[in-house]
Amino acid sequence: MKNLIERAARDLINSSYAVALTGAGISTESGIPDFRGPSGIWTKDPEAEKRAYQTYHKFLTNPKEYWEERLARPLLGDLGKVEPNPGHYALAELEKMGILKWVITQNIDNLHQKAGNKNVLDYHGNYSKLRCRNCGNRFDSKGYNLEKLKEEGKLPPLCPVCTEPLKADVVHFNEPIPLDVAKQSREEVLKCDLMLICGTSAVVYPFAELPRIAKERRVETESKTESGLYLVKKISATTIIEINAEPTPLTYERISDYLIQGKTGEILPKIVEEVKIHSL
Repeated sequence: MKNLIERAARDLINSSYAVALTGAGISTESGIPDFRGPSGIWTKDPEAEKRAYQTYHKFLTNPKEYWEERLARPLLGDLGKVEPNPGHYALAELEKMGILKWVITQNIDNLHQKAGNKNVLDYHGNYSKLRCRNCGNRFDSKGYNLEKLKEEGKLPPLCPVCTEPLKADVVHFNEPIPLDVAKQSREEVLKCDLMLICGTSAVVYPFAELPRIAKERRVETESKTESGLYLVKKISATTIIEINAEPTPLTYERISDYLIQGKTGEILPKIVEEVKIHSL
């Protein structure tokens, strides 16, 4: 593993535009439960998963009831009390060093921002925000006393720009990824020459398509033969490094160049330390 960690550090140092994709695996190390793992929320409560598939439709048809149910059953508890772990801080440090340009995360927990990352795309939304489907604006949920609105019978909260009902920024089943996030995520992936994939099973689409988009981008390389002729061939423009507890479809399909198997909270800080050593 040490050789792979050193290799990842060298690849990061030599990159010009690195991005990271993160999933539930980096957040479970902060104590946030996943959904489908052995102790996952939906594994323990299949009815909760069935309700989750109805949530977006509920908002569209009855936003007042949507909010009443959301306030009565906070799915992940009080995420505001959860702290980032060493994996989050390592990615924040890579950004401060100028190596990591963006984090694109499936997680809704705001932990990357809490750890210090400035450039974060919340692909599936952020629990701390409310979003207007009509005009696309987002608002800090702290600006809305949702419990008070409930007591006063004034749910749902309304957009201050266009007065349409606000929903949680979190992307629900059957809800499209917001256009601004989907567009910028694709743009960043098409720019990157290195991608860190941290703690994601890479099976939830369209997020799982992003590494494949990066892998398909090609650049031309030139090599000289013994006879003096130059050969030009096209290779992938992006080095893809997986840091996951288990292999994923990206491993088996050889989308990733190599896998460093283990916990992100242990491996990412070691990579950062190697980056520091080799950058001296």
